[in-house]
Amino acid sequence: MSSNHERQPALHTFPVTGQQVRTVVRDGILWWVASDVAAVLDIGRTHDAVRSLDEDEKGAETIRTPGGEQPVSVINEAGLYSLILRSRKLEARAFKRWVTHEVIPTLRTSGRYEVERPEPSKLELARDLVAALEVKELLQQRNAELEPSAAAWDTLASESVGDYSMRAAAQLLDRDGCVRTGQNRLARTLRELGWTDSHGEPYQSQVDAGRLVRRVTSYRHPRTGERMPSTQTRITVRGLAALRDRLGCRQTLMRFDDTAA
Repeated sequence: MSSNHERQPALHTFPVTGQQVRTVVRDGILWWVASDVAAVLDIGRTHDAVRSLDEDEKGAETIRTPGGEQPVSVINEAGLYSLILRSRKLEARAFKRWVTHEVIPTLRTSGRYEVERPEPSKLELARDLVAALEVKELLQQRNAELEPSAAAWDTLASESVGDYSMRAAAQLLDRDGCVRTGQNRLARTLRELGWTDSHGEPYQSQVDAGRLVRRVTSYRHPRTGERMPSTQTRITVRGLAALRDRLGCRQTLMRFDDTAA
């Protein structure tokens, strides 16, 4: 996304820390100034954090500042949730609640932020990830005498439905504590386990077992802005639970901790 004219951003003060976050609305879509979000979430190297997001989660906007018109990097709601998931700051959960319970409802009520948004499934996925992590953290606090990680995954498997992209699944597994992985390493592990072929396509046996699915999706072409058709291998909740059981805390699978992508 880019803009050829200046926009007056709305200012929102995060009450927990007193930090201000700027937003702009373009074509009914809410965009957040990336540097403001990164500062609240204590994420360094804002440029690198934004660069790692999907193309349809980020953009550029020209806004008014005390120093005049300035180009800034912005992220949409899906990109915002992606950064929240990466934050290790204690205030991250409070920030997410403030966004979803105060900022967005207020903007919608004022008529400045339309309900209709692109790729709702992606936003739903991001919200589900945040919710799943909150459930996991609550279980860890309540079951200090037990194995909290296993309990959290039992709850996730029993209460969650749907499927996850490779990146989202890697984020969930990485937050488990026993599993350290990333998107590329997870894709490699699926090949090693015989779940997918060398091109990342799921074997029918894994689809039949309910561990993997193949979804038709689309992406925004970075140069033309057009929506282009694509397909994506996704991991179900059952697949995540199976991966956790097979890779999570078994010492014989230390290769999962390799630093190579």
